[in-house]
Amino acid sequence: MPLRAIKGATTAPIDSAREICTATTELLHAILSQNALRVEQVVSLVLTATPDLRSEFPARGARDAGWGEVPMLCAQEIDVPGALPRCIRVLAHVDVDERHAVRHVYLRDARGLRPDLAAPVG
Repeated sequence: MPLRAIKGATTAPIDSAREICTATTELLHAILSQNALRVEQVVSLVLTATPDLRSEFPARGARDAGWGEVPMLCAQEIDVPGALPRCIRVLAHVDVDERHAVRHVYLRDARGLRPDLAAPVG
């Protein structure tokens, strides 16, 4: 089984369960869409959130989006001074052919985190 990793990040406008889940769902849908994938191809998912997001686990948004069968781990990002606030990051391990092009997805205020990896918007 060829295994590839896809990175992504987004931000929530405020620390609320609804906004965390909405931002996570939007990011995961974009990862699938921009990489022409199905949830069934996702082997595992690591989700992190900055310490200022405490109202809900990003995994709740993933489960609500239909990713309930995917093994997930949530963790807190290191509290680095000056880091992007209210940020949710994803590392998705996917089962795809080694020739499958991977597009990393950065949305909302997270677009500037890794412009060298981010796919063009649109």
